[in-house]
Amino acid sequence: MAKVTYIEHDGTEHAVDVPDGLSVMEGAVRYTIPGIDGDCGGACACATCHVYVGEGWFEKLTPMNELERDMLDFAFDVKENSRLACQIRVTPALDGLVVRTPARQY
Repeated sequence: MAKVTYIEHDGTEHAVDVPDGLSVMEGAVRYTIPGIDGDCGGACACATCHVYVGEGWFEKLTPMNELERDMLDFAFDVKENSRLACQIRVTPALDGLVVRTPARQY
C-alpha cells in the first residue's frame, strides 16, 4: 500500500492509502477524489484521469507508452509532467506520490 496525495486544482489535498496493484485513477475513484473521472474505467480510452505528476516522481514511473501519449492529445492543458492516472500502477516504490488535477477534464 502506498500513500498517494491528490491535490485538486484549487489546492485541496487528499492523502489516501492506495493498495498495491491498483492504478492511481482507481484509487481516486475508490476515495471519490474530485477532478479524476476515469470515464473509460481505466482502459486508456479517454483522458478524464489526466494528472500532473509531482516534482521528483515523474522519473520513478514506468515510461509512457504510445497509446497513453496519443490519449493525452485529448487532455486539457497538457504539460511535461502530464500522465493519465489509469496508467500509473501503485507499488511500494510510489509511497508518497503526489499528483495534481488540472482545472478541468475533457
